Formats: sequence, structure tokens, C-alpha cells
Amino acid sequence: MARSPQSSARPDDIDPSGPVRTCIGCRRRTAKRELLRVTAGSGDDGRPAVVPDPTATVPGRGAHLHPTQECYDLAVRRKAFGRALRISGTPGLPSTPVAEHIARTHVRPDDTTRNWSSSS
Repeated sequence: MARSPQSSARPDDIDPSGPVRTCIGCRRRTAKRELLRVTAGSGDDGRPAVVPDPTATVPGRGAHLHPTQECYDLAVRRKAFGRALRISGTPGLPSTPVAEHIARTHVRPDDTTRNWSSSS
């Protein structure tokens, strides 16, 4: 029996018409447009930090992450930011700007069912 030319690392549900990247949190391959790019930069205090690059225009090495709290938590727990961005000598590089960006922009599935027009 001949092996299928398609690798198991590339599921059928990925749109092959565009670029595909791997989320550093959950390690799933997804269309690039569905992921948040992060880079090494400076936080609000001027110190080195992992920062979001939602427009994907900052030069240099980047990593991709689903813009969800779950994938962010997995990336932090696995210490994936430093490894993916190839940052050595800076253990525990803060990724707080990424967490803040996700909290501001990510809509949780349960938030879509709330009636925001009702008064509290």
C-alpha cells in the first residue's frame, strides 16, 4: 500500500490558498490571518518584552499565537515565547503586553450571548 503524499501535520481543514503558521501555544497549524503575530520589543516601561504585532509589519523574527487566553496561557506555561523568538539570556521575558492586547480585543464565545443593552 502506498503512503499518502499528504503529511499528518497538515490537516485537511486548513485553507491551502494562504500562508499557514503554527500557534506557539497549542501547536496547531492555522491560517496566518487567524493568528496574532508577536515580536520581541519594549514594554510601556522601556524594558524588553514580548509585544503584539497585530499588523504583522514590525521587522524581525516573529511568532504566531491564537488570540485567545487559553493559547496565551499554554505559551507562557511552556515558555514558548523566548524559544520561538530565539531570545537567549533573558529568562522570563515579560509577555504582559500580549496578555493585555488579547484581553482588549478577544471576544469570548459566552460574551456574544449577553444582552448588553439591558441596564444593571
